[in-house]
Amino acid sequence: MTDSRLNPKALIIGAPRSGSGKTSVTIGLLRAFARRGIRVRGVKSGPDYIDPGFHQAATGLEGLNLDSWAMEPDLVAHLLGQAADDTDLLLIESAMGLFDGIDGGAGRTGSAADLARLLDIPVLLVLDVSGQSQTAAAVAVGFKHYDAKVRTKGIIINRAGSERHIRLSRTAIEAAGMPVVGAVLRSDALALPERHLGLVQASEHGGIQDYIDRLADVMETSVDLDAVLALAQPVSLRRGDAAAAIPPPGQRIAIASDAAFTFLYPHLGAHWRAQGAELVPFSPLNDEGPALDCDICWLPGGYPELHAGKLSAANRFRNRIRHFAQMKPVHGECGGFMVLGTGLVDADGVRHVMTALLSHSTSFAKRKMNLGYRQVRLLADGPLGSGGDVLRGHEFHYASVTDPGRDDPFAEIADGTGQPLGLSGGRRGHVSGTFFHAIARTTF
Repeated sequence: MTDSRLNPKALIIGAPRSGSGKTSVTIGLLRAFARRGIRVRGVKSGPDYIDPGFHQAATGLEGLNLDSWAMEPDLVAHLLGQAADDTDLLLIESAMGLFDGIDGGAGRTGSAADLARLLDIPVLLVLDVSGQSQTAAAVAVGFKHYDAKVRTKGIIINRAGSERHIRLSRTAIEAAGMPVVGAVLRSDALALPERHLGLVQASEHGGIQDYIDRLADVMETSVDLDAVLALAQPVSLRRGDAAAAIPPPGQRIAIASDAAFTFLYPHLGAHWRAQGAELVPFSPLNDEGPALDCDICWLPGGYPELHAGKLSAANRFRNRIRHFAQMKPVHGECGGFMVLGTGLVDADGVRHVMTALLSHSTSFAKRKMNLGYRQVRLLADGPLGSGGDVLRGHEFHYASVTDPGRDDPFAEIADGTGQPLGLSGGRRGHVSGTFFHAIARTTF
């Protein structure tokens, strides 16, 4: 069944690999279409926290993650339907390469290609042609024929070195039967600043609006926007449901929100508000604590390792959250989990006292990347659900646990293919935490 209202158009922006420039292209296209008065919304395929912030900065509309591995198809359809409200155009940015994912079963790999098949959305391919010219046509043809259910409809040539380079690449690609709708010259001015977890967030980027305007200027002069719009097709909005969504953990949710605590998936906050919950922000970096009339305190992920000294000196925050935890639940994800421990060692090897609501310690001094999809089974009732519930999500951090502490484990954890990884996180009294970022529940 589909909605009776006029469906918006949608287009997936993909690439053969990470680092092809699709984020810059996507942000520039979002702003360029918004300038035209088109109600355009950005969507990110996969468990990326940072790109949705740039999408929102470019359009004024809240971003969204759609993840075919972590979200059941009905939840994907439900979230897409919500994102389509009052929207003319949805630009869905792929993570990594278009077909990259894990062995999660048919249609559940986490790749943007899954979304293309499930939602029947065409693909605009961003091809980084640096170091090649005519060979780019072979890549384009490969994408065209690799999977008949993933319809690559057009190409944007990116990072070309000259007009001659563009001409050689364009001629070969078009001779192979693929339309080229734009060609962008290489420019260091278009690069986004990065740090250890990826791009610097939009909220931290000084002059973000000027930067996005520069990207849009390039798209307007280098890309045929009418041709891109013509590639997008009305998306079929079948009715899904929110059964697999994570319910609000309380009616009033005190949520840490500042430069140290930023990683809350947009779909979680939106769903909680839709269910009648109120999110009450506070800033630990400003030495604020959770409002005592809230039902739960939530510490999302972020960059506490960059602000460890200031967090350690925030005595009012630490005292307030300890008092809150005597009466009501406190939960921390990733960076929030680190702050719930006894101490955090920063990149310089300096140890900073944290809240000690849990007994573990973490360190950022010796960086080791932990990255991948995760599935957890909760070991007790708590903010994410009841004991025995299974959730899917993601883990991405460089910090290590140097002392596991003496708390009860929060969950049993497995990787995205179901291989057991042991126990995760800790819980003591009303307090719980884990490096695991929850995305959705499982219902089957």
